[in-house]
Amino acid sequence: MSFATYLKNIEEKTGKTPQDFQLLAEQKGYTVNGAMGPTIKATNIINWLKSDYDLGHGHATAMYAYINGKRE
Repeated sequence: MSFATYLKNIEEKTGKTPQDFQLLAEQKGYTVNGAMGPTIKATNIINWLKSDYDLGHGHATAMYAYINGKRE
């Protein structure tokens, strides 16, 4: 499955765009001005996405990658 397909499926499941998740990560303190906080690990964000949005591990990992700057 392509990265774009993962993002599309996440939006369909949650009703939130990748940009929405970027903003939510900022609001939760995981990122500051779009950059990962110094003490934040991938597992912090992946576990948040799995818990709060019922994403599977692969989809949560794809969204973490987006939040961390991946765009393709």
